[in-house]
Amino acid sequence: MRGALAALSGLITGFTALAVAELVSAAVRPEASPVTAVGGAVIDLTPPALKDFAVRNFGTNDKLVLQLGILALLALFAMAVGVVALRHRLAGSAAVLVFGAIGAVAAVSRPDGGLPDAVPSVVGALVAGAVLYLLVTRLTLRTLRPYRAATGTDGATLQDTTVQDTGGGSDTGSGFDRRGFVIAATAAVAASAGAGVLGQRLNASGAAGAVESRAKTVLPPPSSPARPVPAGADLKVRGLSSFTTSNKDFYRVDTALVVPKIDAASWRLRIHGKGVTRPLTFSFDDLLRRELIERDITLTCVSNEVGGPYVGNARWIGVRLADLLSEAGVRPPSKGGPADQIVARSVDGMTIGSPVETVMDGRDALLALGMNGEPLPFDHGFPVRMIVPGLYGYVSACKWLQDLELTTFADYDAYWVKRSWSRQAPIKTESRIDTPRPFASPKAGTVPIAGVAWAQHRGIARVEVRVDGGPWHTARLAAQDTKDTWRQWVWEWPATSGNHTLEVRATDQDGYTQTDQRVGTVPNGATGWHSVVVAVP
Repeated sequence: MRGALAALSGLITGFTALAVAELVSAAVRPEASPVTAVGGAVIDLTPPALKDFAVRNFGTNDKLVLQLGILALLALFAMAVGVVALRHRLAGSAAVLVFGAIGAVAAVSRPDGGLPDAVPSVVGALVAGAVLYLLVTRLTLRTLRPYRAATGTDGATLQDTTVQDTGGGSDTGSGFDRRGFVIAATAAVAASAGAGVLGQRLNASGAAGAVESRAKTVLPPPSSPARPVPAGADLKVRGLSSFTTSNKDFYRVDTALVVPKIDAASWRLRIHGKGVTRPLTFSFDDLLRRELIERDITLTCVSNEVGGPYVGNARWIGVRLADLLSEAGVRPPSKGGPADQIVARSVDGMTIGSPVETVMDGRDALLALGMNGEPLPFDHGFPVRMIVPGLYGYVSACKWLQDLELTTFADYDAYWVKRSWSRQAPIKTESRIDTPRPFASPKAGTVPIAGVAWAQHRGIARVEVRVDGGPWHTARLAAQDTKDTWRQWVWEWPATSGNHTLEVRATDQDGYTQTDQRVGTVPNGATGWHSVVVAVP
């Protein structure tokens, strides 16, 4: 009985630590809360293969799974500490303090961390340690037991009295202080719940200014609008990805456990570093007043497996990044510039390195302010993010951007490069079958096999499909919008009964046909033909 209640005391203690830390984080910043800080540290230390496994199997829920895992481990640890504290109260409280120290170190060691980020974990641990000591004391303090003493030597009967057992003896006799434990546990849970709710509300109110600033943002008409999507760019085949991916369906892959919410009014971007003759700082309004261009651009994540979902096409509006760099005096290496890398820094500490030569070669590299006709969603980088057609996101698509530093690849490795990914990563030519789905059972007869293919900044020239390893058949291509967008395709298959394997390959406008060699995503993107197995009844 007491062992179970000791474990419960540990759980209450863990809840107290997190709730108090949540409240204190409102005075620091939401990212300083222990679960977020430890989760971020876990992401930083996760090997690329394991990170790919999480993205592949959990998709955009990978962060939720991580947080639930951290909470489950914390619960087990807390219960164990409670049981230990039943016999060694000071040792139990010390274990809570050690766990708080782990959270503090994790918070400080984050790329954007600082000493103030340690405060929530430390304060939460101190309060939780005191709560654990109080609860376990109730479990070890015996109730007062009445007894009648024997008759004295003079024949008189001694007066009734009581004895308080402090837990030093056996477990026999009257029980522990049940009433005191229930009162203390109830008070601890109630106070912790109040602190946690208040902390969440304060953190939410802190983001209210950012939400309001986005709601008030009006994107001016672009000076260079995107050309209308040509008729026939969307084949409208059932089961086929639409040409434009909606904001709510657009993939999200990043390391942020808490999505940054930045007030556009206070946001600033700094451009500085090697070869910058005129360091510049821009506000959000500065960018809105500049010449804006609008373009359809397909983005792809390097974590996208063959046939995977982490690719999408949107209409972006923003300013040309090359223009800003030129104003700062930056020259590409081909014109004598000393810097060959732009290190983009996010407000959450992420660093992404892009080649200067690529950004300034004339393609529509953007600092994007809008997506599909509205200001960027917070999930996708509001107020400003980078977009560079033809490069995987981890070397180009920095969200929540705040700093651009010119340097060299020899002098600095960005976040993902330090974790075994390539320094430079142009998007590979790929194709995907959207319909029929794997293990579908289409009826015999004419069955449309359809999907998308992409080779950003090169364009798709041909897509071919084959069945059961037979001859390749040329698919019908949708009208091409630009070479920076994906392209739909369809082939009418005369399906016959039986199990069949469908395969697809694409050829880009440089003449390269994608290889059949299956390679994983590390270090610079997956290769191979996408295949689907179906059963025709």
